[in-house]
Amino acid sequence: MPSQEVVTTKVVVHPLVLLSVVDHFNRMGKIGNQKRVVGVLLGCWRAKGVLDVSNSFAAREKVVGWYHTGPKLHQNDVAINELIRRYCPNSVLVIIDAKPKDLGLPTEAYQAVEEVHDDGSPTSKTFEHIPSEIGAEEAEEVGVEHLLRDIKDTTVGTLSQRITNQLLGLKGLHEQIREIRDYLLQVGSGKLPINHQIVYQLQDIFNLLPDMTQSSFVDSLYVKTNDQMLVVYLAALVRSIVALHNLINNKLTNRDAEKKETDKKETKKDEKKEEEKKDEKDKIKNKSQ
Repeated sequence: MPSQEVVTTKVVVHPLVLLSVVDHFNRMGKIGNQKRVVGVLLGCWRAKGVLDVSNSFAAREKVVGWYHTGPKLHQNDVAINELIRRYCPNSVLVIIDAKPKDLGLPTEAYQAVEEVHDDGSPTSKTFEHIPSEIGAEEAEEVGVEHLLRDIKDTTVGTLSQRITNQLLGLKGLHEQIREIRDYLLQVGSGKLPINHQIVYQLQDIFNLLPDMTQSSFVDSLYVKTNDQMLVVYLAALVRSIVALHNLINNKLTNRDAEKKETDKKETKKDEKKEEEKKDEKDKIKNKSQ
């Protein structure tokens, strides 16, 4: 337990935590058909208030919070958090969605804060959102890669898999852009207060966008587009040549097969004529005798 209060600025959730929570959720769901499971998080604090949730039992790690499978906050979460605070005064709650329906991270991190009311009533406990991300050590990355390699669908081709991943990435990007738009609309209408840190981050994102008015960028875009179209054209040309080659081979094969059938028929006709001639000779010979 830390000797003094630590302000948590970000929560890093390791893949082992996600696997453990999903395994816990699946096991309890099969036993008692439970829709929600609760557990304890283990980890350590790093520099600048970063909380590292690793869920392994190393000596340096402590109880740092708890989790449930949500997918949203519940009414009794504050009471459970108060129990965890007996062992960790600045514990965090991480909601891990075991059955995510939307693209994006399946984790949401919260910490308990005192909510002050304007009417002078006593303060109450509520949860404040903390930024979270998925992080892993080298050993965990190797394990996750092996796990994904084992469960990878071998029937899916490389090209189709790349296209599927790109589509999923574009869908996720679309969701993020829509969230940014909704946030800016709510800030503009006065429904949400201005958060300068979010505004600065959005400005950094906008600064990364290329300047469409520069002629050099337009020229390079045209060159890249032409190169891609050339590759597509060459691929279509090669495909057409291969199809034409296969068609010619089929024609030649069919012609050879027809020629063999014709030769067989002519051979049978010749044999039949010879047999008829032989029969006629035999008949004439018999009559002469």
